[in-house]
Amino acid sequence: MDILSRGTALNGNVRVFCCCTTKLVQEAVERHNCLPTAAAALGRTLSVGCIMGTMLKDKKEKIEIQIDGNGPLGNMVVDAYYDGTVRGFVTNPKVELAKDDNPQKLDVGKAVGTNGVLRVIKDMSMKRPFISEVPLQTGEIGDDFAYYYMKSEQTPSVVSVGVLVDKDYSIKAAGALVIQMMPSATEKDVQIVEEIVAHLKPISQIIDEMKDPTEIVKAIFDDYQELATQELGFKCECNKGKFAIVLSKLPKEDLQVMIDEDHGCEVICKFCNTRYYYDEKTLQGYVKAQMACEKKQKEVAGKA
Repeated sequence: MDILSRGTALNGNVRVFCCCTTKLVQEAVERHNCLPTAAAALGRTLSVGCIMGTMLKDKKEKIEIQIDGNGPLGNMVVDAYYDGTVRGFVTNPKVELAKDDNPQKLDVGKAVGTNGVLRVIKDMSMKRPFISEVPLQTGEIGDDFAYYYMKSEQTPSVVSVGVLVDKDYSIKAAGALVIQMMPSATEKDVQIVEEIVAHLKPISQIIDEMKDPTEIVKAIFDDYQELATQELGFKCECNKGKFAIVLSKLPKEDLQVMIDEDHGCEVICKFCNTRYYYDEKTLQGYVKAQMACEKKQKEVAGKA
């Protein structure tokens, strides 16, 4: 089970989030057939998304993360929700790049690129969503989110993200650690966190060794006070009915082309790669419904 632990440390002057996301990242990688570097990039973003989603105040709220550094991965999008579920995709999942100086290490930064932005869209169930964006710093995801928190939310933060891809391309370990300084934090607290971070192993390695987020944070902070835990998972809200509504509103001329040339159509959800098929009879029904609606509108207009 993937899980997140959140709490405080250093006498409440530091807020800590730690999550293990190995299973949900594995599911995302399988759904999108990601090669290792794409898997690492998407997995890191999904992991941060889990933490950001659980920071929301209400189940009606949602966060959308967009990352586009003009690298070979293309655009990466992750949706995160209050209940700890996430979904996401990367435009080009067939990317596999290793660092020039260390062929054993994936070059996520080069794959993502730095000529672009990290954009966070918060849907707070208001008339307009809150949109904030910052230029990408390294493309390594963790550094970019640390910069986002500092510039957009004025919250000094440590963001450590990682995905350990096994030799068979399966996900061996994945997760994230976020440490945020509260307004009450002292200079000593800052120094303690800096010392901890300086000697911290990669979070993917820690998760591979320890598994449990609560125990991980307790090993980092002696006085960790856990406030809550949250189950996490990959979940897409798409279904055949939702796509049917969109499909039925396409111009009847486009629907007729699908009928004549393909005798139906297939719709693929970009977030979860689920395929939905609509047969010829269904499309004909949409065309007939549009024609009936147009006829009624003409009759009403004629009587006016």
